Amino acid sequence: MADEQDIAAPSDAAPNRLRDEDGAVRPAFVETVSDAIAGRDAGLLRSLVGELHESDTGDLIEALDHDLRPQFVELLGKDFDFTALTEVDDTVREEILEELRAETVAEGVRELDSDDAVYILEDLPKEEQAEILEQLSPPERFAISKRLDYPEESAGRRMQTEFIAVVPAWTVGQTIDYMRETEDLPERFFEIYVVDPAGKFLGAVPLDRLMRTKRPVPMSELMEPERNVVRADEDQEQVARRFERYNLVAAPVIDTDDRMVGVMTFDDIVDVIEQEAEEDIKALGGVGRTEELSDSVWQVTKGRFNWLLINLGTAFLASSVLKLFEGELQKMVALAVLAPIVASQGGNATTQTMTVVVRALATRELGAANAPRVIARELMVGLLNGLAFAVITGVAAAVWFKVPGLGVVIGLAMVCNMAAAALGGILIPLTLHRLGRDPAVASSPFVTTVTDIVGFFSFLAIATLWFGLK
Repeated sequence: MADEQDIAAPSDAAPNRLRDEDGAVRPAFVETVSDAIAGRDAGLLRSLVGELHESDTGDLIEALDHDLRPQFVELLGKDFDFTALTEVDDTVREEILEELRAETVAEGVRELDSDDAVYILEDLPKEEQAEILEQLSPPERFAISKRLDYPEESAGRRMQTEFIAVVPAWTVGQTIDYMRETEDLPERFFEIYVVDPAGKFLGAVPLDRLMRTKRPVPMSELMEPERNVVRADEDQEQVARRFERYNLVAAPVIDTDDRMVGVMTFDDIVDVIEQEAEEDIKALGGVGRTEELSDSVWQVTKGRFNWLLINLGTAFLASSVLKLFEGELQKMVALAVLAPIVASQGGNATTQTMTVVVRALATRELGAANAPRVIARELMVGLLNGLAFAVITGVAAAVWFKVPGLGVVIGLAMVCNMAAAALGGILIPLTLHRLGRDPAVASSPFVTTVTDIVGFFSFLAIATLWFGLK
C-alpha cells in the first residue's frame, strides 16, 4: 500500500515515478494510471502524469491497454500535450486518433509546431484529415494542408513553418525589438533569416552573431548569404546527410521559386536518422519497414509472408544442387552431413560483407571512386578467412569421419565459398544500387542463394572429383 501511495503522490521527479532504475516503465505506475482512467478520476490522473515529458507520456500510452488510451487523452483534456503522440508507434497513434472526435484532435494539433501537427495527421485517411482540418482557422488549415501536399519523406513534410524572417534594411536593434515585442514566435530558434519583399531567401544570421553586434548595423551586412539551403521536395535522408557532413544546427527550406517556406532543425534530423536506420535494419532482416511492436498478429504475418515466400523459392533453388549429386550423397553419408556447414559459413560471411556495404551505400561512403579498392579488400578478407576455416574444418572433418581426403575436400570448398561470399556480399548490393533498387531490401535473398549454391556445388563437385580419382 505504501508503494502505491508513493507512486500516486505528486512529485517534482515525475519521470522517476514512471521508470525504474533500468529506465523501464514501472508496471505499478501503469496500474495506478489505469485505475484512475477506469474510475474517471481526472484530478488524480493529472497529478500522476501532469509533469511527465512528452516522451515519457508516449511510453506510458503504449504501456496502457488498447481501450484505455483514448480515454486517457479525453480525461486529460486541454492538459494533454498532443506532442506525446509523435512519440508512439504509428499503429497506436492511428488507433487513438480514430477514437477521438475531430474537434478534440483539432484543438490538440492547434497548439503544436507545424512539423509535429503534420507528423500526427499525415498517416490518416484523407477524409479524416479533411474533417480535422475543417475545425482549424483558414491560416492554420492552409499551413498544414500545404505541408501535406509535399511528397512523403521530403523536407517539406519535416520542416517547421515557424521561423523569424526580416528584410535586409532592418537593423540589429529593430530585429531584437521585434523579437522582444512579438508574442507569436517559434518556441526555439537558432537563426534569423533575411528575405526580400517577395519572400526569397537572401541569407541567415546566427543568434550569437546577432547578439554580439551593435544595434545600428543593418542585417544585410550581418547575414551569411552562402548557406546550405534545402529544397522543400528534397529527400529527407539527403538532408540528414548534409546536416551530418557540415555539422548544421538549422537550414532554411525554400520552394521552387526560391521563397523561404520553412526551416529544418537538428531535432528534426535526429528523428530522420533514427527512422532511416530503423528502416534499413528491418529491410535487411526481411521485415516490413512499417512494422511496429504494437501491430496485430495479422498485420505482422502479412508483412513477413512475401519475404519468407521469396526465401523459400531460393531455398528450393539451392537444394536443387543437392539433387545433381544424389548418387554421391548416397555413397558417402558424410557429404550430406558436412555440406550444410560449408553453405552456412558462406552465408554468415556474406551477411557480414553485405551489412557493411549496404550501410556504406546508404551513407554515400561507397561509390565508383573507391568501389574497386573495397571489392579487392573484401575478396582478400574472404580468401584469408577461407584459408583459416579450411584448416579448422578440414582437420575437424578428417578426425570426425576418419577420412583424410574429406578434410582436403571441405577445406578447398570452404575457400571457394568464402571468396564467393565476399564477392556476392559486395557485388550484388552494388549492382542493385546501380539499377536503382534498394540494396537493403533486395540483397539478402540473392546473396544467400549464391553462397548456398556455390557452397553445395563446390563441396560436392570437389568431392566427386577427389574420390573419383581415388
